[in-house]
Amino acid sequence: LEGPQIAALNLAAQHPVATVAQAEAMVARWRAAGPWLDTHAANLRQELGRGRVAVRTPVAKALEGIDATLAQPLEELAFLAPLKEEHPNWAPSDLAAFAADLTAAVRDAILPALRRYRAVVADVVLPAARPDDRPGISHVPGGRQDYDRLIEVHTSLPLSAEAIHAIGLAEVERIDAELAELGERVFGTSDLASIRERLRSDPALHFTTRDEVFATAERALARAREAIPAWFGILPIADCEVVAMAAHEEAHSTIAYYRQPAVDGSRPGQFFINTSEPHTRPRYEAEALAYHEAIPGHHLQLAIGQELTGLPEFRRHTGPTAYCEGWGLYTERLSDEMGMYTSDLDRIGVLSFDGWRASRLVVDTGMHALGWTRQQAIDFMVDHSVLARNNIVNEVDRYIVWPGQALAYKIGQREILRVRTEAMAALGSRFDIRAFHDAVLGHGAVGLATLAEIVEEWSGRVAAAPPPS
Repeated sequence: LEGPQIAALNLAAQHPVATVAQAEAMVARWRAAGPWLDTHAANLRQELGRGRVAVRTPVAKALEGIDATLAQPLEELAFLAPLKEEHPNWAPSDLAAFAADLTAAVRDAILPALRRYRAVVADVVLPAARPDDRPGISHVPGGRQDYDRLIEVHTSLPLSAEAIHAIGLAEVERIDAELAELGERVFGTSDLASIRERLRSDPALHFTTRDEVFATAERALARAREAIPAWFGILPIADCEVVAMAAHEEAHSTIAYYRQPAVDGSRPGQFFINTSEPHTRPRYEAEALAYHEAIPGHHLQLAIGQELTGLPEFRRHTGPTAYCEGWGLYTERLSDEMGMYTSDLDRIGVLSFDGWRASRLVVDTGMHALGWTRQQAIDFMVDHSVLARNNIVNEVDRYIVWPGQALAYKIGQREILRVRTEAMAALGSRFDIRAFHDAVLGHGAVGLATLAEIVEEWSGRVAAAPPPS
């Protein structure tokens, strides 16, 4: 039930309109969106008849997004944003045709279908939606078996929900101890409740304007660009830019996300950051967020993957969640090794984010396998992370509608750290961090078992090579 407008906008951004042919393709996609929405509504009705229905709060949020879209004047809809692009090399007749055809597609195909879809969501799905105290997929027929499969899809490892839950609890305990130690240095207390209260409530530790949120992200990205040559041999050709989320998505979106570069080179990688409610955006988390989403995190991994040669096309653009998100989380602590954090306060952000991802192991398995309620998940994350409550609520609702995906981050990070530790032990003084990172990134996104084989093979070659003269 993701907002259809957001899905359409994301699709549009993946396909820039630089040529008349691309404009014609976009018009065709927009026309096809109407039948797609009707098919999606029919699927919702069919699955409802089988007892498979979504949870009330996420359904209500989807309805809010649809209503906000339908309340806008036609000419202000983000579906028509491509018409604002300038095309000085196009013939006037092509510009006029694009404007007329895209507007007609939105007016005559998307909006009527969106109204029909809204009726199904409001009148059929919402009244039958599962209550928030039964958010897990295990509450629908066949859901627990589905969740077991989704665990392996997203982690690429044969782990049980119970084992992951235990890993999460142990990780939370370890990170809480680190936070207590760092809190003593920064705030003069090791009491976790006091540290979290200070971090959440002190206005001085939060932004005051949207511009501050955006500027801090840009400074962190610039610092990372300067640092990466000493730590990576393979560097991407594509650049990365910071982009503020648009108003239509920021209210119910997570704090940030990354979009990889356009394949044809027409758009760089993009680090989208949520600048809404800046007083809820902690200054101490901003650097870790930038490093995860952009450099040396997602942008480095995904842009390098796109630019690799000798791989099948599909392998250059996608891959297991645990590899991609595990790499992003791995780089948050790596960035401290690289000397990129400004202060101990910013290192608290690293622990906050690590605790957040560890908590995901607990609450995702808790809701989808162990019978936790939505409120139990929210309360656990309030107690074991320092994310603002509005962010925690959005995060928990994300886990509800995307079972298993949230497990990938911490499981992937732990595996990358494990193979790095083993390589360091095997190679001793011959271990080279740049070469290790190139081995991890140089084959595209792979499953974690395959990654372990790649690193083991690289380590063996290094160990067998003659020592440098």
